[in-house]
Amino acid sequence: MKADLILYNGNIHTVDRDNPTATAVAIKDGKFVAVGDDSAVMKYADDNTKVIDLKRKRTIPGINDSHTHLIRGGLNYNLELRWDGVPSLADAMRMLKEQVARTPTPQWVRIIGGWSEFQFAERRMPTLEEINDAAPDTPVFIMHLYNSALLNRAALKAVGYTKDTPDPVGGKIQRNISGEPTGLLLASPSAAILYATLAKGPKLSYEYQLNSSRHYMREMNRLGITSVIDAGGGFQNFPDDYKVIDELHKNGELTVRIAYNLFTQRPKHEEEDFDSWVKSVKLYQGDDMYRHNGAGEMLVFSAADFESFMNPRPDLPEVMEEELERVVRLLVANRWPFRLHATYNESITRFLNVFEKVNREIPFDGLPWIFDHAETIDEKNIERVKVLGGGIAVQSRMAFQGEYFTDRYGKIAAGQTPPVKKMLDMEVPVGAGTDATRVSSYNPWIGLYWLSAGKTVGGLELYNDEQRLSRETALELYTKGSAWFSNEQQKKGAIKTGMLADVTVLDRDYFTIEDEEIKSIEAALTIVDGRIVYAKDDFQQWGPPPIPVLPDWSPTAIYNGYYAPAAHKLSAKAPAGKASAGTSADISAMVHQCIGSCGVHGHDHDKARMSEVPVNNYTAFWGALGCSCFAF
Repeated sequence: MKADLILYNGNIHTVDRDNPTATAVAIKDGKFVAVGDDSAVMKYADDNTKVIDLKRKRTIPGINDSHTHLIRGGLNYNLELRWDGVPSLADAMRMLKEQVARTPTPQWVRIIGGWSEFQFAERRMPTLEEINDAAPDTPVFIMHLYNSALLNRAALKAVGYTKDTPDPVGGKIQRNISGEPTGLLLASPSAAILYATLAKGPKLSYEYQLNSSRHYMREMNRLGITSVIDAGGGFQNFPDDYKVIDELHKNGELTVRIAYNLFTQRPKHEEEDFDSWVKSVKLYQGDDMYRHNGAGEMLVFSAADFESFMNPRPDLPEVMEEELERVVRLLVANRWPFRLHATYNESITRFLNVFEKVNREIPFDGLPWIFDHAETIDEKNIERVKVLGGGIAVQSRMAFQGEYFTDRYGKIAAGQTPPVKKMLDMEVPVGAGTDATRVSSYNPWIGLYWLSAGKTVGGLELYNDEQRLSRETALELYTKGSAWFSNEQQKKGAIKTGMLADVTVLDRDYFTIEDEEIKSIEAALTIVDGRIVYAKDDFQQWGPPPIPVLPDWSPTAIYNGYYAPAAHKLSAKAPAGKASAGTSADISAMVHQCIGSCGVHGHDHDKARMSEVPVNNYTAFWGALGCSCFAF
């Protein structure tokens, strides 16, 4: 048997304990057929085999995000200006102004999650005055975590909020002394007001949604992601909102494997939703690229313990147990795996009471089930999860909300949130993910940084040496660990003969670089099902052709998604859709219009961002006027 593809001269971390390292792999029909040293693997080559020299680069199994919202995120990706990873508020506001200038009426500029005020050098949120100055006429909607949204005057007009608009249940419209909305929407504690307001904006056409979803998957491939589990979501309706992914799958255009859970859609009618689905959707229907994965993460709306750590913990209604029991009983009877959003230990205790009651009458008996998030779960409840055969999917939400959690509950509590080490010590299955895109970024390297360095994106140290994971263990949670959560642990998560051929070649060595560099890792080469889906630098010749961005005014055409300094050298004045295709001469000529040069960095903004000057000392370094490198 000869291989379709051979990768050799690599530095391969296999996540296979029986064969932890290798230099080469052979791939045939989307699976690994050999893993070992160069001489052994090269025996699988013939004249038809594609052979790629990895140039000793660190190579790992493809990243698997065990809890994200790819399907919903893909439908909207080309509409959204992402602040994920942007280093300063000055940068962020420059991007906003540029995007306002290119966005046609009646479209909005939307910034939807994936960022924290603490990632900015200025350590603050934008003000409503700044947003209105940047966008006097174009509607702007900026969502911050599941806590708040900022709307400019044009957006307030577009959604029809006036002094006569009542506050929705669980939400608040901030008003001035005259009773007029200021533009600040608050989740108190329900994020429904944020979802409902966002849903009022224009949507992409079906053709553009196809394009948008492809670009979102390509962006994930850029970061080394090859698989995800889609946890459903609010305003994500089945089957209507799955048609785009269905079509891409039929056309062979998926570049990320997707296992999807079905999320209840009608409050007080949850049992009807799931009863209909267990009769019409075959469990695990699909294939290795796109398949069903069970129920959740929302099973009943009364069980939603909203996770805005800027608000007190919500108490769930008394009716929760009765409503949840009916749905769980239905799912277990039909042998459907399920997952449940569960932030707080107090909620988890009540959920487990329900699960144990159902188990006594209809045994779970090995049925996979999952708690998602579990930030404050205690040891007793971890043991209860283990006894019932459950797993816990953890996400990098504390990397974005750690400062708020610490302010409310204290440093000691934050240091155990979530208690991942304890879960692993107690041998409960654990998988890692992002919960992108509304709170956390989809960038898995932020999650790997958070788990191994123990810090937030703003640099707050949450965990001590005893609580931080090794880099090897953190990576295992994002690969082999996550595979358990789609019942695919025998198929993927390791570079091993017979497993699905999903590989990520990194642009720097995750295991040897400094902690802060982990956040900047990207893939140099990403392979899904034995097919190259992304390539750059030394491997660019092997990459697929670029995909045009639709519509041409999309933020994706200029900034892509997660912050990359190179994309921000492009001129905002370039014709929409052309900046990303500019020549190196064009790019070098397209510089920021600085107000002045910094005595430390001159005009080199990338040098400023990457400098070892202690910019975390904001009082000394930024001073009263700040470093003018960031004042554009």
